[in-house]
Amino acid sequence: MGNRGMEDLIPLINKLQDAFSSIGQSCNLDLPQIAVVGGQSAGKSSVLENFVGRDFLPRGSGIVTRRPLILQLVNSKAEYAEFLHCKGRKFVDFDEVRLEIEAETDRLTGSNKGISPIPINLRVYSPNVLNLTLIDLPGMTKVAVGDQPVDIEHQIRDMLLQFITKESCLILAVTPANTDLANSDALKIAKEVDPQGLRTIGVITKLDLMDEGTDARDILENKLLPLRRGYIGVVNRSQKDIDGKKDIRAALAAERKFFLSHPAYRHIAERMGTPLLQKTLNQQLTNHIRDTLPGLRSKLQSQLLSLEKEVDEYKNFRPDDPARKTKALLQMVQQFGVDFEKCIEGSGDQVDTSNLSGGAKINRIFHERFPFELVKMEFDEKELRKEISYAIKNIHGVRTGLFTPDLAFEAIVKKQIIKLKEPCLKCIDLVIQELINTVRQCTNKLGSYPRLREETERIVTTYIRERDSKTKDQVLLLIDIELSYINTNHEDFIGFANAQQRTAANATKKRVMPNQVIRRGWLTINISIMKGGSKDYWFVLTAESLSWYKDEEEKEKKYMLPLDNLKLRDVEKGFMSSKHVFAIFNTEQRNVYKDLRQIELACDTQEDVDSWKASFLRAGVYPEKDQVIKNTMTPGDTVSMDPQLERQVETIRNLVDSYIGIVNKSIRDLMPKTIMHLMINSAKDFIHSELLAYLYNAGDQGSLMEESAEQAQRRDEMLRMYHALKEALVIIGDISTTTVSTPVPPPVDDTWMQGQERLPGNVVLFYSD
Repeated sequence: MGNRGMEDLIPLINKLQDAFSSIGQSCNLDLPQIAVVGGQSAGKSSVLENFVGRDFLPRGSGIVTRRPLILQLVNSKAEYAEFLHCKGRKFVDFDEVRLEIEAETDRLTGSNKGISPIPINLRVYSPNVLNLTLIDLPGMTKVAVGDQPVDIEHQIRDMLLQFITKESCLILAVTPANTDLANSDALKIAKEVDPQGLRTIGVITKLDLMDEGTDARDILENKLLPLRRGYIGVVNRSQKDIDGKKDIRAALAAERKFFLSHPAYRHIAERMGTPLLQKTLNQQLTNHIRDTLPGLRSKLQSQLLSLEKEVDEYKNFRPDDPARKTKALLQMVQQFGVDFEKCIEGSGDQVDTSNLSGGAKINRIFHERFPFELVKMEFDEKELRKEISYAIKNIHGVRTGLFTPDLAFEAIVKKQIIKLKEPCLKCIDLVIQELINTVRQCTNKLGSYPRLREETERIVTTYIRERDSKTKDQVLLLIDIELSYINTNHEDFIGFANAQQRTAANATKKRVMPNQVIRRGWLTINISIMKGGSKDYWFVLTAESLSWYKDEEEKEKKYMLPLDNLKLRDVEKGFMSSKHVFAIFNTEQRNVYKDLRQIELACDTQEDVDSWKASFLRAGVYPEKDQVIKNTMTPGDTVSMDPQLERQVETIRNLVDSYIGIVNKSIRDLMPKTIMHLMINSAKDFIHSELLAYLYNAGDQGSLMEESAEQAQRRDEMLRMYHALKEALVIIGDISTTTVSTPVPPPVDDTWMQGQERLPGNVVLFYSD
């Protein structure tokens, strides 16, 4: 079998399997192994028991093997068994091994014949075995019995494929001789994942139960239905032998006698039987391990390198060392400050590509959401004109005024400026919420120390909320400053003369340049399936129209909708829809698009809806609320205007519009600056300079730096994985790989397996005579 180093290969893989199974990780390595597959009652368990020379596997009807059993056979002078889940306990009585397998199976799957992919690891030491590792898998079945799920066939198939799909897995395909080999479940599934036959070894059982006058000679000679690695025949104990407690050694002797005495098999008797199968599997698994050794070594090395940095921190780790706790606290607080600043200021590393967060979201609040809230205030045109009219009349009193009173202008402007308080305070609340979300996001890295994370989050959040009131006071002060003096000498203010000149023109003219593009972007038009279904289009919104195109190249225009008499209204999200919807309709009850009175436009998020609404407001398309106000006005509320009063109202309206534009521009500029200075920059300074002192005052440093149980477990697992990898590399390094192994047999004619037709869902139909 080669040198001693090669004989150590299988025990090496056993050690790796144990090391990685015990810490609940696979280390992303596909370790070489042999999977035993076959139909129910094909004799798989009997073959394994013959290897060991003991009865130790559960028996019965239906599905007996319900969890994968990783069976590691180790050549040893003593004879006993060990389970990975019963560390330190040696099973000398193999009846107890069977009971433990049944109990451990029921522990996960219950007693209703259900299955589980979580393996049981069993190691058997015996002088009668060769080093070998096999996985006994559930037998393939077609029909659910008892309380089994109806898809038990697919569950078992999926479990088998988890193991045998891996290139590192040899497949032991067990088929009874008294069935049609061409319809063998084991060979079919093996052929599916190993079409070249490089990994499949055929085993024919129950040769002694074939009908009189028939034999499997052509199959065992690899002439009929050939496999690249060929077939090996075995004769297991019958159910009568098992019930009668027939000794396995006697059964092996009977098997030897059967092959020597049978006229069809005596000439190949030396290539048949359980001992030869065990020896063949030992050789082929050893050769297979040898072939995969270079790749295994490189994988182990890459895994080791990926762990090196983290393990360096843990090698000399002492949980109760005060110096370590102090250093860790300083590092954690410093890192938290760096992460918080990166989230606010932006950074090229670890960029979130799925959602806006931190500084990007605050920027959106500053430059989209806040302007949207300001613009929303402008749409109540009729109410504003009514207020101007009342103000002019009340200022004139009993006399009819000949000139436009500037006091009316000042009264209306101040009322409009006061309305700015609400959107300004709302903007601060939105920024506060996003800052708190950013703090929570940054404290996730402190998860190893739950108390530190909790205290850090509490202290910083409390500080931000304290700055909240100061920021709001400052913003309200800005508005009070605007109210204290109406500066009609401002360079951008149009003045009375210009306002009167614009009166006639502004009655119909939009305030946005007609050809100015306000927004571009994708929207979904919601249309019923009967009328073609919903579709995505590229929309272009200008001051005059809304157009949509096939794509962003804007070459194929689908439609252009003038904005005259259009309004917006909210639409409830559909039960099955994940998108947020708003609608455009015509106030004169005309069709908007084809035969539709309104078109529903859908966005992925509510933020996108709000942003589009803000764009429509800039284009002069206002929400439905404006229309409701007009329609709900009673006759007593309407204002009868003579031409002179109407001109005065229009003049004041133009003056108010000009001055509020100046104030809005000033507030839009100062709001982000005020919030940045008093809240965001202040929070960054606090984290960098004062957070550590607050943490020291919050309580005992030892309790702050108390590790979580999860972190302690992770460190332990990391170290065990690291040492397991190092040990594996040392063992692999000592093995001589210069041994000449048996090459894989040449290809054979496998056209017998080509009479199959693949169906959807991995269902395969096989045809045979």
